[in-house]
Amino acid sequence: MRKIASFNVNGINARLPRLIEWLEKFQPDILCLQELKSDDARFPQEEIEKTGYYCLYHGQKAYNGVAILSKEQPKLIRTSLPDDPDPTQSRYIEAEIDNLTVASLYLPNGNPLNSPKYDYKLAWFKAFLAHARSLWQQEKPVILAGDYNVVPSFDIKDIRNAAALADNALLAPESLFYWRQLLAMGWTDSLRVRHPSEPLYSFWDYQAQSWPRDDGMRIDHILLTPDLADGLTDSGVDRQMRGQEKASDHAPVWIEIDDRGKYYNSNSHIAEA
Repeated sequence: MRKIASFNVNGINARLPRLIEWLEKFQPDILCLQELKSDDARFPQEEIEKTGYYCLYHGQKAYNGVAILSKEQPKLIRTSLPDDPDPTQSRYIEAEIDNLTVASLYLPNGNPLNSPKYDYKLAWFKAFLAHARSLWQQEKPVILAGDYNVVPSFDIKDIRNAAALADNALLAPESLFYWRQLLAMGWTDSLRVRHPSEPLYSFWDYQAQSWPRDDGMRIDHILLTPDLADGLTDSGVDRQMRGQEKASDHAPVWIEIDDRGKYYNSNSHIAEA
């Protein structure tokens, strides 16, 4: 069994004690991080490596930043999208881990609507879609994990109060259209497929008592190719992390994959046990 998780840590140095506690308790095999808010020089590599994880990271001072932590040695593939509309922003990192391609991504927020920030969100999303299609066509096992800044639907299972975000980029028609294009391509929404109808949130704003009122939304996602989806045994959100002192406004999302066939061969079929 293999555990993979994704967590928008909202400042890795500010959350480092909680992150290390969680790593030691939950023991994911792979963890994708977003919003490091740290340049590479200040990334706490030594502290994390002491917990048994290799680190790949692509930081940016005060903003953005993505990383992949792994118990197995990862091989860096890329630190930006092909045709990235603004390569100065650190929003994507991709690695190979034991014949598995893993990406950690931090899609732009895009607010306010009808602004350069929204135009950038859509441009980045288009570049990401093109790359996701390229990865899909390689017929290899791939995980695309991160903060997508997209709520998949207006349903209460994905957002407590959709009316409050009526004019928000997270639920804008173009954002939902691009998200649905990913699913139409064949990627599996690993959290929703295991929890088809229950409310499942990964983000609670710091304002307006959102966490105590459970006024949350699901914007952190782990997408899988079909071979990995076939091995999916469980998924969820570790809500307790959001309730801790000085917590991120996100909680980790996670999946478990049965890889007893060890693992996936180059033709993307599960090997015989």
